[in-house]
This record gives sequence, structure tokens and C-alpha cells, in this order.
Amino acid sequence: MTDTPNQDFDVLAIGRCGVDVYPLQIGVGLEHVESFGKFLGGSAANVAVAAARLGNRSALISGVGDDPFGRYVRTELAALGVDNRFVTTHDAYPTPVTFCEIFPPDSFPLYFYRKPSAPDLQIQPDEIDTEAVRNARLYWSTVTGLCEEPSRSAHFAAWEARARAPLTVLDLDYRPMFWETPAAATEQVQRALQHVTVAVGNREECEIAVGETNPHRAAEALLDLGVELAIVKQGPRGVLGKTRHSSVTVAPNEVDVVNGLGAGDAFGGSLIHGMLHNWPLEKTLRYANAAGAIVASRLECSTAMPTAAEVANLAEQTAVEAVNV
Repeated sequence: MTDTPNQDFDVLAIGRCGVDVYPLQIGVGLEHVESFGKFLGGSAANVAVAAARLGNRSALISGVGDDPFGRYVRTELAALGVDNRFVTTHDAYPTPVTFCEIFPPDSFPLYFYRKPSAPDLQIQPDEIDTEAVRNARLYWSTVTGLCEEPSRSAHFAAWEARARAPLTVLDLDYRPMFWETPAAATEQVQRALQHVTVAVGNREECEIAVGETNPHRAAEALLDLGVELAIVKQGPRGVLGKTRHSSVTVAPNEVDVVNGLGAGDAFGGSLIHGMLHNWPLEKTLRYANAAGAIVASRLECSTAMPTAAEVANLAEQTAVEAVNV
């Protein structure tokens, strides 16, 4: 998908893409699964898809292997509305594959096949289209892109070009299996936070970032490091959004969970949509919660991302119920 080359993107994301292989039998271990579904995966790819599904012009900076799965990823990104011109093909490593097990409502083990490295971690600084990074209305990065070189240097090169423009977002997406130690992750996250205006993560990810799991203290610590908006996801306690001048907590939506793995990426895509449209913080978080809940009620991630109408229906229902309580 490489049309309209001179038009700026609403959303430009950088980070993981690959193939998610999900069992079609729920509640059993992989050793007992007999059939699987193949889906586009990777956090940054999923967020870009989620934002595109809501009507935003999205693109992804990433990498794939020179293999059939790489061709699938590029094709599926385009089919789901994400411009793939910045997804490069690398010969050294295959396109990563991720398996999961599904034990609703709250156990979804992940098995990453990304060793010794993955193409999305081979992005070089000189491969970054700095003009596209500067001109995107919103630029989205994830912490896992900082776990090794040359991806780490490419991320910082992009942030230097971006120069802390508004809506420069860091997803605190911490995956321990990608890091030598938690301390190594903390060092890179704290460097990165100096370059962004928005940070979003759950309590465990905030602990890696700023050493705090208490949501309000974690948000304050993120603000102290220079971000303008800190968002702390609290699971069953909802989500906290905090700026220097306001603080909002939004309750979660009650749904029958099928697969919780894509909920955070759907949340991210809807969060992007709200910020791009200058919605009030409470509405932005309420809609993001609704998007996450919808995807948690479905099996897959990328192809399960909800439409704007679906998100609005659940989010506004939640608002009415809150008023009537």
C-alpha cells in the first residue's frame, strides 16, 4: 500500500510485526491443539491496524524476513488499511512467529520465536524516513524496540527528528524475554521518556519505567520525567489518565473474555483516535476501554479490531449506565 506518497500520516508507528498463530481449541495446552489460525500480529502492527479501522491514515515502520510469512505480513497490513512502504525485507532473520495458549478469562501464555533476533529489530537509523516521522500527526513507539541494536539507535534517531512534537507516544510494552535484565530496560526507558509527550502502560510496566506500581505515584513520576500525559492501565480497576492539571479514572467494561492478548493494542488504537480528535480525556479513555473490551471478547487481535460504531455503542452504553447508577 504505497498510494498518495506526499500526504502526511495521521499515525506512524514503529515496532514489532509478525505472524500470530492462535489455537482454535480454547482451554487446552499447545501440545493438545489440533488446528490453528494464522493472523497478523505484533504490538505496533496491531495498534496501527486498530487506528486504521477507526478511520485514520496509518503506516508502520518495521521489518520482515524474505520468506512467505514476510509476504503475508506485508499483504495483510495493506488489506487492513496500514501503509506498508516502511516495512523493509531483511535476509538474515525469518519473519517472527508467536504462539499463544488460551485459558480464559485471564491466562494467555505467549511463546515468541524471535531468536537470535528478528527483522523488526534490524531497522537501521538511516532507514528512518525522518520527514515522515516529523510530519505524522501522531508518532507511536514501543519499549521493546529499544531492547537491542540497531533498532535502539533507529528509535532515538527518529525521536531526534521528531523533536518532542505533540502526540509523540511511548507504549511502555515491556516483555522481559527481550531484555537481559529489568535494569537494562529501565535505563533505556528513562532515556526514551525524555523524547516523548505521552506514556502509556500497565502497573508492571510502570514499575520498570519509574519504579512505581501505585497508579497515581507512577503517573506523577512519568510527568516528572517530562511527559505531558501519563496513562496507567489498572486491569479490573480501570485506567488512570493524568496531566499536570487533571486526573481521570475510567472504570473497565464487563465482557466475557475469550482472548485478552489484543485488548491493549485495541486500547492503543482508540486512544490514538481520541487524541487525534482532541476529545476530552475522560471520553478518550472511556472509548479506549470499550475498544479493548471488544477485542478481549474475540479470538484474534488484528482482524478483530472494532469499528468506530462498535466502540461508540459500547462506550456510550457505559456512560449511560454510569449516570444511572
